[in-house]
Amino acid sequence: QAQLVESGGGLVQAGGSLRLSCADSGRTFGLKSVGWFRQAPEKEREFVAAITWSGAITSYADSVKGRFTISRDNANNRVYLQMNSLKPEDTAVYYCAAATWGGIRSASGVEYWGKGTLVTVSS
Repeated sequence: QAQLVESGGGLVQAGGSLRLSCADSGRTFGLKSVGWFRQAPEKEREFVAAITWSGAITSYADSVKGRFTISRDNANNRVYLQMNSLKPEDTAVYYCAAATWGGIRSASGVEYWGKGTLVTVSS
């Protein structure tokens, strides 16, 4: 069973950068696509980015294209989300998720969730 643990969240000024990391202690990254979702207060959880198990294909929400980059290191069971040019509207709890490629871009399709890490972007 996948056990996903996020890290790297924090407080950053608008225009700054953060790198989130997701570690898988359950050793399922090699079989699953992995994605990042986020949830702001009083809003639904939304898709941010995803990457296939091989790393060959990625997908991004329109709101983060050109600013965020997802990558993975299967040898170390880690997936990263590099976030640049951060905006106050990026403030949210960011969740790591694992699923098939067909399900990873929708919250309803996610099979495994991490507990989340808070990102706060100040203006």
